Amino acid sequence: MTKKILIFAVAIFIFVSCKQNNQQNTETQTEKPVFKKVEIPLFNADSAYYFTEKQLSFGPRVPNTKPHQQCAAYLVSFFKKYSKDVVVQEFQSKAWNGNVLNGKNIIASFNPESNNRIFFAAHWDSRPYADYDPDEKNHRKPIPGANDGAAGVGILMEIARLFSTQAPKVGVDLILFDLEDYGEPRGEKSQLEDAWCLGSQYWAQNPHKPAYMAKYGILLDMVAARNAVFTMENTSMYYAPNIMKMVWDIAANLGYANYFSTEKTGGLIDDHLYVNKLAKIPTIDIVHHDPTTISGFFPYWHTMKDDMSNIDKPTMTVVANTILTVAFMEE
Repeated sequence: MTKKILIFAVAIFIFVSCKQNNQQNTETQTEKPVFKKVEIPLFNADSAYYFTEKQLSFGPRVPNTKPHQQCAAYLVSFFKKYSKDVVVQEFQSKAWNGNVLNGKNIIASFNPESNNRIFFAAHWDSRPYADYDPDEKNHRKPIPGANDGAAGVGILMEIARLFSTQAPKVGVDLILFDLEDYGEPRGEKSQLEDAWCLGSQYWAQNPHKPAYMAKYGILLDMVAARNAVFTMENTSMYYAPNIMKMVWDIAANLGYANYFSTEKTGGLIDDHLYVNKLAKIPTIDIVHHDPTTISGFFPYWHTMKDDMSNIDKPTMTVVANTILTVAFMEE
């Protein structure tokens, strides 16, 4: 996969589609923030695991396929059980190879009447190419997409269930982006400059509600591998450093500092980039970084082994409790 550079006020190295990190120097925080005590609902990791597994049961959620359509229907039906305000945003986008893809962004809102809003997001589609699989014969096969997509959605599904009976004071939108992972496979050249994250690009330019605005957003991507480490990636730090520091401080206060590292790493092209650039909503990415792998991500990224055997309930709980605390701390 080729490297790309995005130019901001300063140069930031960003790698194609939520992908490829450059490690930077670690900085240690010296100030300890003071947090008020909040009560959060009890996150059920078994439920989140089940919701993740259920998505995989349809097969790879590749756009323009039957499993993609079936999973979309399941997700919409699920969120309508727990939210009275669900929007299905149907759209079409052109893929890296010129194919026209049919996408569906799914948005479930809680406290929809509130103008004080935040959002949590994940992508629900899965990659059509296992182009980092050790076996080259698999490079054009679709991945299961357990950690890379489904687990983040599973966490948001469990949060929706919790919010249906105990919602925070702040308005919260749960956004499932589609067409995130249909970028060009390794060795191919894209016909488009921005071939990844098509659903978030569409939503950022066509929000699900007129004049929609949120204080900030948190994207979940690859948040369920065993012993995951989430670093402070540079796109988040460029656009929303205060939000990232707040979330990381909350995680540390909860005892999760071994998961939420203060190491600064290279920026990513992921859904949050387009939300920041196009919608102007400060948004950060909670994403697994592993400097020991070729990709810089968890070992089974974009391989056929991205399956349920590598989904870890304790990691899901850590991420969920962190963002639940974020939501319930908001006034």
